[in-house]
Amino acid sequence: MTKTINLLISGVSGAMGLKVLELSQNDSSFQPCAGLCNDPTSHNLPLPLYSDINQVVEDVDIIIDFSSPKILDSLLDYGLKESLGLVLATTGYDEDDLKQIEKASQSIPILQANNMSLGVTMMDNVIEQLARALKDYDLEIIEKHHNKKKDAPSGTAFSLFDALNKGRDGQLSQVQGRSGFSEGRTPNEVGLSAVRAGTIPGDHQVIFAGEDEVIEINHRAYSKAIFAKGALQAAQFIRNQNKGLFNMKDVLSHD
Repeated sequence: MTKTINLLISGVSGAMGLKVLELSQNDSSFQPCAGLCNDPTSHNLPLPLYSDINQVVEDVDIIIDFSSPKILDSLLDYGLKESLGLVLATTGYDEDDLKQIEKASQSIPILQANNMSLGVTMMDNVIEQLARALKDYDLEIIEKHHNKKKDAPSGTAFSLFDALNKGRDGQLSQVQGRSGFSEGRTPNEVGLSAVRAGTIPGDHQVIFAGEDEVIEINHRAYSKAIFAKGALQAAQFIRNQNKGLFNMKDVLSHD
């Protein structure tokens, strides 16, 4: 019989943390046993809450983080100390953060992804193949999110760019938020445009514009549930790993 996964949900009081809590409560594979948030006294949630991860006394198997890059150090330190797997679903990591994650993954299993949706993961695969096949097409990325999202362009937009760039053998460059006048686009540039409005959970479009034709690949999230489901699938995946750095493509290929 498979052992229930005891979850520590970091950012549990946020929109994504609450969705992870809701779904994990309704799945016998998981037991949400503790949560991290900025002000535990201001939230009434059905699990112990902490503002400091070092105060956690519950038996934890996996940490799912939908919070902020600011607490990455404490999450990695705790994961290393307790030999726990981490699912890092937070966006906005810089190069130093990613290096720390990679270093920690030499000792513990870590899954880090800018987007937890398996649909977006498939989209990465498709656009990489198209970028490789359609060498002469101009490429553009447009992403839309709710008006409370802090980072722009989104982490998913950067992941989509990476997939396109892989298909073009690393020759592409980014132009974020076009404005003003220019001499026209270069063949290897990719525009990244961001929209922040309303309650849009997430909408990503990749445009392949050739001569006299346009191909558009879209992914539209209708609720945050798809990201929470993906994070839980990621937790199930890394519980069976000893160490290493993984992403949602690993989860998809494993299934």
